[in-house]
Amino acid sequence: MTTNNQFNLELFFELSQDLICIAGFDGYFKRINPTVSKILGYTNEELFASPINSFVYPDDQDITAKKRNNLTKNTPLLNFENRYVTKTGEIVWLSWTSMPIKSEGLVFAIAKNITHKKKLEDDRNILLADLTKTNHDLKQLNYTTSHDLRSPVNNLLLAFDMMDISKISDEDTLEYIGILKSTAETLKTTLNNYVDALSQKHVLNVSIEAIDLDQCLQTVLQSIRSLLHDAKVTINIDFTDLPQINFNKAYLESIFLNLLTNAIKYTKPELAPVISIKSCMVDGTKQLVFCDEGIGFDLDKVKDRIFGFNQKFHNHADSKGIGLYLVYNHVTSLGGHIAIESKPDEGAKFIISFKD
Repeated sequence: MTTNNQFNLELFFELSQDLICIAGFDGYFKRINPTVSKILGYTNEELFASPINSFVYPDDQDITAKKRNNLTKNTPLLNFENRYVTKTGEIVWLSWTSMPIKSEGLVFAIAKNITHKKKLEDDRNILLADLTKTNHDLKQLNYTTSHDLRSPVNNLLLAFDMMDISKISDEDTLEYIGILKSTAETLKTTLNNYVDALSQKHVLNVSIEAIDLDQCLQTVLQSIRSLLHDAKVTINIDFTDLPQINFNKAYLESIFLNLLTNAIKYTKPELAPVISIKSCMVDGTKQLVFCDEGIGFDLDKVKDRIFGFNQKFHNHADSKGIGLYLVYNHVTSLGGHIAIESKPDEGAKFIISFKD
């Protein structure tokens, strides 16, 4: 029975994919399994001939020596991570669990190779740092742009106030002046809201309110009236099932604006844009569905880049790669979700699900 148990332990020791070793209090390996040699690239003779700390990455040698000293005082070591240098000069990360046997002056240790995990963590940290910087830059750009645009907008409104329209009798001219003034006033309000929000410790405090979808959309349509007229756009609107949602008004206007202008920008050549906008309830979730009949996307190619920052998928002169990025962030920042269905030359369908 004892022989069988010893055989099973030997088999476990030899076949384990983890690094298993027995080390002495003197800091040398006494026994190692094949995985140790395989991971570090040294022969058994080389590993036995030198102190264990000589294989440790230089920056980790001091802390490793301190931890090993604690082991000699009968203190177990749990989940200790350090770096080793292989024979080829590569760095591997190991996570150690070590138990001392003080009466024998030995340490029984097992380690997992966590190099891949560490690389993923490093990549994630780099990505988070880049996203943080991008977010900061976008806030600064938003603040600067909004701030700098307020002066010319105020001057434009002043010019309208100084204009004596009582001497203008042409109704079309009066209508155009009214549209321009209304647009300038809306722009001023929007800019002021952005500047005020960003000025509060640089944190955008988003207010949620009940919004009439049709009123919100009509505000946006009025602001791009000339564009819609020139492009001969047909818009089918149906907010019957869900006339209101709880959302941020500025965000929703931006969503409508970007989806509308994108649909016009990427319409099929020689064809007038046809757009459908409706709201509905699907399995208890409030949704806004926006469809166009434009040139669409090849989702197999663009995949998860569709809502990325500065991503362009068509060679259009006015394409900036910002619109869908803003739409996505407006929706997801308030707990919502946006999905897209599209094929080349078959238009695009955006499905926005709002958080209750």
